[in-house]
Amino acid sequence: MSLLAQSSAVIGMNIKSLPRRLWMSLAMVLASAVVVAVLLAFLAMAKGFEATLQSAGQEDVAFFIRTGSAAELNSSVMKEQVDLLREAPGIASDENGKLVSPELYVIVDGTKRSSGTDANIPLRGIEQQGLALRNNFKIVQGRLFTPGTDELIVGEGILRQFEGFELGKEVRFGKNRWTVVGVFSTGGNVFESELWADAKVIQTLYNRGSSYQSVRAKLTADARLEDIQAYIKNEPRLNQEVQTEANYFAVQGEGLSYMAIFGRVISAVMALGALAGALNTMYTSVSDRAKEIATLRAIGFSNLSAFIGTMAEALVLALFGGVLGALAAFLLFDGLSASTLGGSFTQVVFSFEMTGQLVMQGIWLALFIGFISGFFPAWRATSVPVAVAFQSRG
Repeated sequence: MSLLAQSSAVIGMNIKSLPRRLWMSLAMVLASAVVVAVLLAFLAMAKGFEATLQSAGQEDVAFFIRTGSAAELNSSVMKEQVDLLREAPGIASDENGKLVSPELYVIVDGTKRSSGTDANIPLRGIEQQGLALRNNFKIVQGRLFTPGTDELIVGEGILRQFEGFELGKEVRFGKNRWTVVGVFSTGGNVFESELWADAKVIQTLYNRGSSYQSVRAKLTADARLEDIQAYIKNEPRLNQEVQTEANYFAVQGEGLSYMAIFGRVISAVMALGALAGALNTMYTSVSDRAKEIATLRAIGFSNLSAFIGTMAEALVLALFGGVLGALAAFLLFDGLSASTLGGSFTQVVFSFEMTGQLVMQGIWLALFIGFISGFFPAWRATSVPVAVAFQSRG
């Protein structure tokens, strides 16, 4: 018989003998499934958070904050500086003038629906031009706030994760009262984790004078950041730095890459436990089939066919576990809404995102467990002398 025919026969024998080891085999499948599900949960969380930030940033929008500031929260831009930035090279215009949006960023309290605890959420002061610089912005409930009033609109993410921001509700931040007049969407990105109100009203209520904290500006098709940087450097009244909005959010997301790292570490520790159980399962399998393996070797089957048959059993069980774990992770976590602390010490609402690439990472982890747990027992199956194998089975 060829090696292929011999290996197929051994694999068939192994599969048929699984009912004798049903519970131990199920334990290996479930252990692999749990490891894969935990890994994919963390990776889907990290992927969803990354997508929420990155989808907010645009390459054709310049983002200005004070030099040395890590985020909007600790930046400041005076009105006179905003006027100077409007004259920077490469800033686009429309019929209403330069497409420049000076903005404020204030931290206020919100109550989480899931835990009932308070958490920081951002209240952004914005003007009409700022709305035009957000891709996919639309009012999905109610209407836009009226400039000069204590009205605000809330992102859909805030509505999902926090209490008291439903349309028509009155909310209070310190001594200030606001009325929710609208709910907006920006396509699921980080801006949906914010409250928006008129910038000048926030300046007054929070004693900000005429200052802002960041400036966004639409760039022309031929704009170059180097020209804008040179303009800022040569203007002594400016102390801002410029980058694309996409780059700003990419940097903000780097600080929370620990989610994926933590998930991999936890999964690695759990994989060691699963590996120990899987090794025990496969050694038991080889011991249970010692007489059958010895018989096959005695009638001319090669050692390699016994090795391949045992390895195939381990990989099949691990693969079942990987698929089961991936399916469980998809059903339990894909699209799940959550929030975590972002780079400005405010909550970022995001949804877990399960992708095909992540699922394959989980499957490969399961197959790795199967390979390691099958290799040594498979080697044992080929190395035990035939006479000893018969003696061990009576």
